[in-house]
Amino acid sequence: MEPSLIKDIALSDSGFIFNPVTGESFTVNPIGVGILNQLRLGKARQEILDQLVVEFQVDLEQAERDLMDFLNLLKHFRLVSSNE
Repeated sequence: MEPSLIKDIALSDSGFIFNPVTGESFTVNPIGVGILNQLRLGKARQEILDQLVVEFQVDLEQAERDLMDFLNLLKHFRLVSSNE
């Protein structure tokens, strides 16, 4: 299954994330904002990868590593859930 942004997470355009469940806040860069917005829209992992490759002109392998690292970080801070 695909990762999904947990319910009620607040995300600003500037990259500020607030988790009302835990009270924690985080900041991400513009790439992180883009990934989080794609997750919020329910985009599949492959769709996000395709966008990263085109938008940031990186190869697929680099995009996969970066996306997996970011998703693992989000999981660590309980900002996404996954039924994998």
